[in-house]
Amino acid sequence: MSSMVSGMGEAPIFSTLGCRLNAYETEAMREMAEAAGLPRAVVVNTCAVTAEAVRKARQEIRRLSRENPGAPVIVTGCAAQTEPETFAAMPEVTRVIGNHEKMLPETWSGLRGADFIGETEKVQVDDIMSVRETAGHLIDGFGRHRAYVQVQNGCDHRCTFCIIPFGRGNSRSVPAGVVVEQIKRLRDRGFNEVVLTGVDLTSWGADLPGEPRLGDLVMRILRLVPDLPRLRISSIDSIEADENLMLAIATEPRLMPHLHLSLQAGDDMILKRMKRRHLRDDAIRFCEDARRLRPAIVFGADIIAGFPTETEAMFQNSVRLVQDCGLTFLHVFPYSARKGTPAARMPAVRGPAIRDRAARLREAGDAALRRHLDAQSGQSRRVLTEGPRLARCEDFTEVTFDTDQPEGTLLDVIITGHDGQRLAA
Repeated sequence: MSSMVSGMGEAPIFSTLGCRLNAYETEAMREMAEAAGLPRAVVVNTCAVTAEAVRKARQEIRRLSRENPGAPVIVTGCAAQTEPETFAAMPEVTRVIGNHEKMLPETWSGLRGADFIGETEKVQVDDIMSVRETAGHLIDGFGRHRAYVQVQNGCDHRCTFCIIPFGRGNSRSVPAGVVVEQIKRLRDRGFNEVVLTGVDLTSWGADLPGEPRLGDLVMRILRLVPDLPRLRISSIDSIEADENLMLAIATEPRLMPHLHLSLQAGDDMILKRMKRRHLRDDAIRFCEDARRLRPAIVFGADIIAGFPTETEAMFQNSVRLVQDCGLTFLHVFPYSARKGTPAARMPAVRGPAIRDRAARLREAGDAALRRHLDAQSGQSRRVLTEGPRLARCEDFTEVTFDTDQPEGTLLDVIITGHDGQRLAA
């Protein structure tokens, strides 16, 4: 989970916690707030993925309220959607807005003249499960190097540890034509890379006419935006990878050779108790198939440490999955019970054991990353610069420079070494 604060002067101050989709939506909110002429206010876009995420949201609200005395504090995002009463009870908070409401221009125009007085209007959070569509909000990307395009929102699955469907609602897809037009617009503005993002990306299309799949969308984008140098997919559920997605991995060099996988565990019993739709061998088979089609492909993955009922032997299956799948970038989550989820009622692993397992998983991830970095020395790589001295390879590995480079530029470089986390060129 990440945090990002932006805004200054009399303009609204936005703070983003959590995922890239939240960051994308913050940019859309900023544009709507500016169009509405919203005066100075603090807007906190929260995350609900863990209990720790909610705690950090409350901490961020208190900090920004102290630093901006007198400014109204507006709280939105997944945590605001799932537990609005928690934030409405905070004396610092002026208004709580739901995940659907935050993406409506009329919400922000309605706030422009609000006096923010009266408890009856403090919470604007409707039933997210009743939302049937996701708008294709047009934003100008982040910085000048990489743009994110939301193609999907919500989730129809009910993993036992996850509260996010109740913050995001059921799965909704942005129509392919809207996605393509936005990517064309971003390409015209000079972006060299576009990332497709969503809550459950591989469910894209299930609610659209003809039920197209994510692979169909990828192939359509690459065909209709032929001058887009790089298309990237964010996190996917590998069990839902369709035939055209695998074809794109095999045949489309402009589709970047990097996939972040929602694996969560490497033990079959734990996967069943999580209510995941894949088993250990499914994950290994997918990685082997994708690597056969695209030998240079690199995988990241989310793995939870210390899920309820997890024994040491079960945990070791997750550790071995790093090697068995050939994972490179690991996102490790110490299990955190979320009230209202089935997993919260299961026999818990003790806190010290959870922390110890998370630390050991991170060590396995660090070792895998070092092996990957070691293999890059002396190689030629095409990179996209993200800042004066930072870039990313096609496989998403970070690269640093000794001299300043123009942001948003594609460069061919020779890798000279690494520092254990990033390559050097």
